[in-house]
Amino acid sequence: MKKILPRGALILGVAVVLGTALASCSTAPAGDAAGARGQVPDWAGDATPASVSEQLGVEIPATATDRRAAYQNGLQDDGLLLAFSLSTSEVDAFVTGLAPQGELTRREKPLRTSVTPTTPFSHLGLAEPETLPDVREGQICAPCEGQLNSLQIAVHPLDDRASRVYLRGVD
Repeated sequence: MKKILPRGALILGVAVVLGTALASCSTAPAGDAAGARGQVPDWAGDATPASVSEQLGVEIPATATDRRAAYQNGLQDDGLLLAFSLSTSEVDAFVTGLAPQGELTRREKPLRTSVTPTTPFSHLGLAEPETLPDVREGQICAPCEGQLNSLQIAVHPLDDRASRVYLRGVD
């Protein structure tokens, strides 16, 4: 005679089997780089303005101050952030040297919609360029040469003498 299990026992058995299978899939093997770093995406602790600028293919002007950088390890793409202050009189030459795909557009007012970028400048203690007024922004390249997938720029005047340059890249 066939033994028939009660429906509750069958559901419990399936849940145990599926739970075990899912748990084994969600933990990374010991040799996996993402598992060794912890949660993905995560911020690399050794990113410097020099290392990030090299990865972006952007030379930081020698006169730049308040240099900040971050590198975010992602599941498929990595995010690179670079920000620095530059004399307002030097900004146009710097932007021209990057050879943007088009002229930067000026946005007078902050965006009205909520902006939650994947790689937020708030990680560097800065406001998101999208939340600031009087910003010039645009695409430097997409796709870019080499490993870099895209590079965007935003420039925000801090006062009459200095502007902050924001660069966000996807690798």
